[in-house]
Amino acid sequence: MSIKIKTAEEIEKMRAAGQLAANVLEMISEHVQAGITTDELNTICHDYILAHDAYPAPLNYHGFPKSICTSVNHCVCHGIPNEKPLKNGDIINIDVTVKKDGYHGDTSKMFVVGEGSILANRLTKVTQESLYKAIRMVKPGVRLGDIGHEIQKYAEGFGYSIVREFCGHGIGDEFHEEPQVLHYGRPGTGVELKAGMCLTIEPMVNAGKRHTKILKDGWTVLTKDRSLSAQWEHTLLVTDDGVEILTLRNDETIERVIRHS
Repeated sequence: MSIKIKTAEEIEKMRAAGQLAANVLEMISEHVQAGITTDELNTICHDYILAHDAYPAPLNYHGFPKSICTSVNHCVCHGIPNEKPLKNGDIINIDVTVKKDGYHGDTSKMFVVGEGSILANRLTKVTQESLYKAIRMVKPGVRLGDIGHEIQKYAEGFGYSIVREFCGHGIGDEFHEEPQVLHYGRPGTGVELKAGMCLTIEPMVNAGKRHTKILKDGWTVLTKDRSLSAQWEHTLLVTDDGVEILTLRNDETIERVIRHS
């Protein structure tokens, strides 16, 4: 396994790409309302990314037909934007990856359309907190199995389940690099983090069972039992003494993510 350690110049490019990806999610937030279609959201994001001298990395990636992923309700990930309008109570994950100056920024956020159910709001919050708990652990010397175990323990403590077929990943001048970042695992196992690594953590948490199925389009992943699913994602840099969140948004504070106990 060859894991790329980023140079200072590469890290600056990763920061710029990560910030743009975060800005896309901030920009699109006001548009996520009942009545808009996910295809319209895709167009808005696509145009914004191009206007900022970048390219939407999912577009044509292994044949993916759109510029963002929009995963609604029981769609786990890789939902293809379409003409179906969002409705009150839906939950949707918008997953944005930009390629800017040769480097990638990858992040996703959950949105609750209008008034979500108690379950929808709780699942969304627990999934976000599982990501934050993982981010707080990131520093040189920590193993990926420790991080996966922490996510799994937290989500399963609420009776939810962790999707196992999809994971986080290294990231840089390639969209997906080594290592794979599982959201479950055993403490003390897996790759040891080192300063200069860039990776995504992106837990997918189901309200029901963990099992998934892929539709005939080859992309859309659904929960087999049609239970709700949530996901949050950040791109991270392992620093000499901890972590830098390259895709941090203005609606988040570093205190909330890193220093919360």
